[in-house]
Amino acid sequence: MNNNTITVNIADMKVAKSADILVTYALGSCVGICLYDPLRKIGALGHIMLPVAHNEQDAIEKKHRFANTCVPEMINQMINQGCAKRNIVAKIAGGATMFKLVNSQRANANSDLNQIGAKNIVAVKQSLKEHGITLLAEDTGADYARTVFFNTENGEVTIKSHSKQVKNL
Repeated sequence: MNNNTITVNIADMKVAKSADILVTYALGSCVGICLYDPLRKIGALGHIMLPVAHNEQDAIEKKHRFANTCVPEMINQMINQGCAKRNIVAKIAGGATMFKLVNSQRANANSDLNQIGAKNIVAVKQSLKEHGITLLAEDTGADYARTVFFNTENGEVTIKSHSKQVKNL
């Protein structure tokens, strides 16, 4: 069986069929969202940067950047490929706290920056819930970056991190 490796960049999303591998690198505070239809063996991987699009223009022009606009777009594109929404499940990774500020005065001023990973995780989970997508597994939080490999043949998600053990979801 021949498989291709398809790279998903930051604020990007791709859909692939069996047996392609979707990969996204260096998820820090960003969250990688893997949606999978095990019957059709079709997967989508989104790499979101922020929780919510705050205006209509961003929601349209930068829809893969935000959790609240990327998840429905992923679902729609999978349905367009023949998936049934009721069969789609999710796995997520990322949402780390990457910006630990040392200076306490700056930490207060930049607390939103410290919390962006956690806010991304909450927004992704909320969007999945709103769309009736079951979250099967996650590797989120902590303080390190992750690279996600998503196998569309079997739905397995492999997470690699510098100086951490490889995890399979």
